[in-house]
Amino acid sequence: MPPLIIGIMSGTSCDGIDVAIVEFPASGRPLLRHWCQQPMPSEIRASLPDIMQGRQDHVDQVATLDRKLGACYAVAARRALHEAGLSARDVAAIGCHGQTIRHRPEAEPPFSAQIGCPATLADMTGITVVSDFRRRDIAAGGQGAPLAPFAHRLLFGSRGECVAIVNIGGIANITWLGEDHQPLGFDCGPGNMVMDGLMRIISDHRLHYDADGALAARGQVCDALLTRLQQLPYFSRVPPKSTGRELFGDDILQRILDWPGISDADRMRTALEWTAWAIADSTRFLPTVPAHWFVCGGGAYNTMLMRRLGELLKPAVVQSTKAAGVPPMAVEAVSFAILARETLLGRPNVLPSVTGATRATVGGQITPGDNWPELLAQLSSWTR
Repeated sequence: MPPLIIGIMSGTSCDGIDVAIVEFPASGRPLLRHWCQQPMPSEIRASLPDIMQGRQDHVDQVATLDRKLGACYAVAARRALHEAGLSARDVAAIGCHGQTIRHRPEAEPPFSAQIGCPATLADMTGITVVSDFRRRDIAAGGQGAPLAPFAHRLLFGSRGECVAIVNIGGIANITWLGEDHQPLGFDCGPGNMVMDGLMRIISDHRLHYDADGALAARGQVCDALLTRLQQLPYFSRVPPKSTGRELFGDDILQRILDWPGISDADRMRTALEWTAWAIADSTRFLPTVPAHWFVCGGGAYNTMLMRRLGELLKPAVVQSTKAAGVPPMAVEAVSFAILARETLLGRPNVLPSVTGATRATVGGQITPGDNWPELLAQLSSWTR
């Protein structure tokens, strides 16, 4: 029976935990057997932004949240198994990205920190866990991000044309796949994070996102504000580059909220235009212009944002990854199942052409579960 691996992802938006159960046949692309999303518990969701932006980072608080989040991941994994009619014994491993609380690839020394205790996850499920995917690449001189391009190549490559995959989560990142070049990838800039933050403030925390871009569609772009946002130095930096809430968090939100003489709808419309522009502007860093763009993440469900991307990226075709056979919200979780498999096989799973590392590395650390002896016995059969 082909091995099954669970992928777990929670991103910078802090809105939910995505779980994918992925089957790895002996040949061909990985197959998504089941996907589900569990809302992030409100207690954890409320605590994360302060920690991620350094307003609160006491050791006790971070360590407690680490354990709690590991338990949440375990509950989400068990729920996915139940929905799929599977048991923990049917699964070889879990690939869990964890929740990034600080990403400082430009620090000295560079680092990236994720929480979501893998030992708690392994103990509560009995399944071996692969986690902490970024630090090995950073040790080799890379950004430790983005990681998904390795999986994107397997899921969406070899189509006979140049394609780009854009994940619009809290941050937007792009993967470029050309027929005759190494894959490229980098963080474009803001994704849903700024728009979601605006909606929470505008609605007094009753709403967490602008459904279908409806509020943005009622507003007008404030050109002066947009120009100011476009002047952030990050956009002119040449890849490899990666970013997070540290750059596109509360300071940016406050700048938009303080801009005089515009409505809330105008603020949302300008934030949406900024997100779309940052993605389209990223083409200047690509060797060739993609003929086809596949969009994943929550942004794929923002009708207004997808419309603007289609207009800005003409004549390229812009579609969600559903058109390529993978639900937009499942792509990242599937990616970490793919990365975990390579870790267990001892094969490089981070692309230096993307991260800028000096060499390809095997990212991920292994926490043995109850199934570890059986898994070790199975690994040799995975490559036959």
